[in-house]
Amino acid sequence: MTTPPDDRTFRREMATAYRSGWHFIDLVTAIPRPGDSLMVTLFGEPVVVVRDAEDDDVRAFRCLRRPRGAPQPVRCAVRYGMIFVNLDQRDHQLVEPLVDPETIPATPRSA
Repeated sequence: MTTPPDDRTFRREMATAYRSGWHFIDLVTAIPRPGDSLMVTLFGEPVVVVRDAEDDDVRAFRCLRRPRGAPQPVRCAVRYGMIFVNLDQRDHQLVEPLVDPETIPATPRSA
């Protein structure tokens, strides 16, 4: 029988193994109009994803309960109509596709 990990070990593993990557949140169609927002909880942290009313861009913010604190921006990217966020502040780039999917010829498979 194995001993379950303590809370400190669990938090450390979550921080190192899971939080440092890009995570799918939802489709862009979930926030179709400027000013629309989406509230999610990612690894115990509330995150708000909004469509900016000025430039129609998608942005994400941490909802921390700090006195007089503005929401902390979170790295956010939209790829192929999907919203991804990264809670880690280190420089992890979301990989751009090497080939434009519009230029890939669709060839049917022969039977």
